[in-house]
Amino acid sequence: MATRPVRSGVTARVLDVLGAFSAQAPVLGLTDIARRTGLPLTTVHRIAGELAAGGALDRGDDGRYRIGLRLWEIAHLAPASHGLREAAMPFLEDLHEVTRHNVALAVLDPDDPGEVVYVERLSSRGAVSIVSRTGSRLPSTATGVGLVLLAHADPAAVETVLARPIRRFTPWTVCRADGVRALLAQARTGGFVVSDRQIEEVSMSVAAPVRAGDGPVVAGLSIVVPAATNPHTLVPAVRAAARGISRALAAS
Repeated sequence: MATRPVRSGVTARVLDVLGAFSAQAPVLGLTDIARRTGLPLTTVHRIAGELAAGGALDRGDDGRYRIGLRLWEIAHLAPASHGLREAAMPFLEDLHEVTRHNVALAVLDPDDPGEVVYVERLSSRGAVSIVSRTGSRLPSTATGVGLVLLAHADPAAVETVLARPIRRFTPWTVCRADGVRALLAQARTGGFVVSDRQIEEVSMSVAAPVRAGDGPVVAGLSIVVPAATNPHTLVPAVRAAARGISRALAAS
C-alpha cells in the first residue's frame, strides 16, 4: 500500500491514523499504522493510545488495534448512514427476503467520486460470495451501485474519475473510459445498470438509483447474483425497491 501524504495539524493526523484501517486491514499494529500514514512511530503511539482511551480504537491483547465501538456509534449518526439506512431497511429486507441474494446500498464518496462507500449490506448463507461489506469501499467505475451513481453525478467530476487509470479486477473489468461512459449512458436511459463480473468472476450486480424523493440521486441499490443468472429477471424488483426508498426519503 502506498504511503499517504502527511498532513499538518493534530486533527488531520488523527484522521490519518483512523484512515489507515480498512476492510482488508481491520487490525493493525503501530508499525503498520506508521507505514500506512507516513507518520513517525512515536506520533502514532501517542495518537493510538489517546484514541483507545476514548473508545475510538480497541487495543487487543497482542498490542494491535482495531476500530472501536465508540467510533462506530458516532459514524452511524452521519446522514448518509443513518437517515438513508433507516428509510431503506424495510425495502432492502424485502428484496433480500424475496430473492435470497446479496443486497447492498451505497453512496459516492463526496471527496472522491471514484469510490463508493457501502452503508448497508444484507446477505445469506447460500448467496454468492462478495467482497463488499458495510463501511467498505470499492471503485465506482466497476460496481453496479457506483455506475448508477456516476451516471447522475456532476459531469466534470465523472471526467476527473475517468481520466485516472482504471483498476482491473477480472478479465471482464471495463478499464477504458469510453466503455465506462457507455455503461453510464445505459444507466441514465434505462434506469438501471448491470455490472457483469467486473469485481469478481463469479458474480454480477444489478443496480438502480435512489433519489431523495423527486430530487437528486443520493444512493445506489444493488443485488449481487451468480454470474450465470439472467440479470434482467431481477430488474423490476431492484427498480421497485429503489423507488420505494426514494418515496420513503421524500416522506421523512
